[in-house]
Amino acid sequence: MNLATISLAYLKARSLNTLLNIVLLALGVATIVFLLLATAQLDQRMRRDAQGIDLVVGAKGSPMQVILSSIYHLDVPTGNIPYKQALEIAKHRAVKKMIPLALGDSYKGARIVGTTHAYLDHYGAKMAAGKRWENVLDAVIGADLAKRMNLKLGDKFHGAHGLGETGEVHEEHPYTVVGILEHSGTVLDRLVLCSYETVWAMHASHHDIKDINDIANQLNEEEKEFTALLIQYASPIAAAILPRYINNNTDMQAASPAYETARLFSIIGVGVDVLRGFALVLVFSAGLSVFIALYNALNERRYDLAVMRTLGTRPRTLMLLLLFEGLLLALIGGALGIVLGHVFTEVLGHALRMAQQVSVTGWTWVSAEWWVLALAVGVGVIAALIPAWRAYRTDIAGTLARG
Repeated sequence: MNLATISLAYLKARSLNTLLNIVLLALGVATIVFLLLATAQLDQRMRRDAQGIDLVVGAKGSPMQVILSSIYHLDVPTGNIPYKQALEIAKHRAVKKMIPLALGDSYKGARIVGTTHAYLDHYGAKMAAGKRWENVLDAVIGADLAKRMNLKLGDKFHGAHGLGETGEVHEEHPYTVVGILEHSGTVLDRLVLCSYETVWAMHASHHDIKDINDIANQLNEEEKEFTALLIQYASPIAAAILPRYINNNTDMQAASPAYETARLFSIIGVGVDVLRGFALVLVFSAGLSVFIALYNALNERRYDLAVMRTLGTRPRTLMLLLLFEGLLLALIGGALGIVLGHVFTEVLGHALRMAQQVSVTGWTWVSAEWWVLALAVGVGVIAALIPAWRAYRTDIAGTLARG
């Protein structure tokens, strides 16, 4: 019989203890893997969505709220800003590019974003079917949203006021799907996109509008509003000039995506560190459990091990037997933990997709998982060292005499 056969037979004979050790280790590893996958993907997606946006201009309020609502579409906007002031900002020498956003409506919980084609160009959007919007009430649908809502070219739907699923429906003006985007892995995947004039048209029922396709010319400048402006600086020095100018000379506020995103992750990081610490406690508790199990097993098997020595088994072989059992428990627990971590992440991703939030997936791999598996294996081997050394030092005569 070889080491693997003997170890498996023994672990099978003590199946309850074996299962407990494996589950304890697997839960610790799964928690660490879950945190690795979720935080890595959230960080990657949030950085990608904010890439190329140096400043966001919105109504006075919380700067983080402005960032979350305008870049990531995860929060409620702080309000609207005057069209005239937006044009003044666009003409400022510190501004290289300005993308306006008109928000406030949704379709079954999905955000409707009124903007320009520059918004699509910014994220490198490509059409999977159809074309970009050309007229008021034309809508382009993100890939994930189109799949989830089963929307196709030519379909019509009604938007609703507000960002929830229970807002007042704009029944007088249906949208028409003219395009569906390819999957890009950006915020566009879960949005309904249209011209900002379309959003104006939806909220102009109290105005005397004869032709909504010409709404931009029929509204007074005081009646035109944007929700936010996404700005790219013309030069590095603009970072020192433009935010101060906006905050001091207008009714709007300037928010830095880099600063607010870093602040958000520092807040989230506290909870992540607590969970990571809990996971490490589980892993080392599993290591202690493995040590106790192997130590007790050694006491129970001391006579069997002494007999094996008399039959010619080398001390080194007995030591390797105990080390192999610790390694086997660690490998099974670590592998199971990695699988569970991916399953937990996929479950979270499904929940986020259903809630139309930033999505994550369990069908990915990060290099740090190898280190997690190495940690699990290391804990198992270390836990087996003392029992293995005692097996190596087995006193044959004394053990056989005691029976």
